[in-house]
Amino acid sequence: MSEGSITFDVVEFTAGDGMQLNLLHAISDKKPTKGPVLLVHGAGVRANIFLAPVETNIVEYLSSHGYDVWLENWRASMDVAPNPWTLDQAAIFDHPKAVEKVVEMTGATSIKAIIHCQGSTSFMMSAVAGLVPQVDMIISNAVSLHPVVTTFSKIKINILPKLVAFLTPYMNPQWAKKPKSFIAWATKLLVELTHHECDNTVCKHTSFIYGSGHPTLWRHENLNRETHQWLSDEFGFLPMQFFTQMSRSINRGHLLAIDNRPNFPTDFAEVTPKTEARFAFFSGKDNVCFLPVSQQNTFEYFNKLRPNFHTINIVENYGHLCMFMGKNAVNDVFPRMLAELEK
Repeated sequence: MSEGSITFDVVEFTAGDGMQLNLLHAISDKKPTKGPVLLVHGAGVRANIFLAPVETNIVEYLSSHGYDVWLENWRASMDVAPNPWTLDQAAIFDHPKAVEKVVEMTGATSIKAIIHCQGSTSFMMSAVAGLVPQVDMIISNAVSLHPVVTTFSKIKINILPKLVAFLTPYMNPQWAKKPKSFIAWATKLLVELTHHECDNTVCKHTSFIYGSGHPTLWRHENLNRETHQWLSDEFGFLPMQFFTQMSRSINRGHLLAIDNRPNFPTDFAEVTPKTEARFAFFSGKDNVCFLPVSQQNTFEYFNKLRPNFHTINIVENYGHLCMFMGKNAVNDVFPRMLAELEK
């Protein structure tokens, strides 16, 4: 597998419950001089989301600064068969095994991680539960332990999933291109009636499914034309269980487990984190998928436990995913993340 000057080795690993997943190991002409960094994507996308067609993406940027970059495809990836995943499953079964595989393959005693959206929430659950002790520094983007959304998004996530769950086990932005069922056609019609911000039907579907913005996941002015077209193939299935778990967590104001698994926290605001990792919380100031106060609340939570150890970065003029996909993120965002990695 290749991406410009970067090539990728696909490294298979087995999750704790037997699901087959993989890591993409970035290989460049420049031999790494620093330790491994694991990048973890959000829900209904894949590792490829970090490889937007911009002048320099985050993988190229980190590799050029000497880091050994690994990308995890966890069970919410488009490259994995649709499955009724929960954040609990990812936290318990996926991320710990991914970290173990990176440590095994590199011989490193510790690694760093950059985690985004539901990759961030689930990885934070792993960290707080003490399941990834090898990770000593974590950059979290968009949301972590305290999901906060707009009032309209909160109403929507509490109502719509209950109305459509009996019709479909999944939502899928690809319905914009190939609607094959009643719910797919109905969703496509509703999106076309309510979203007029651009001519990219998948872009508009993601805005409808992931929140209440026009658009929700990025600022259009931050994307180049190639990226806006490319993203049409980068969003797929989202299970209804995810919406159920997220609505309960949003209503409570912090992450809640949903699977009732033994030796795993139920309420992630009522346990002492079992991790020594340093956290750098990031958010675009214009994020309307999860409001910046989401990260502010989690930062304050960790700062009370260990004052002046963790940091928070709110980036002006950026939204949710344009923090990684933005045409100017290499100048506006990546250097700030690099500075956190190298503290």
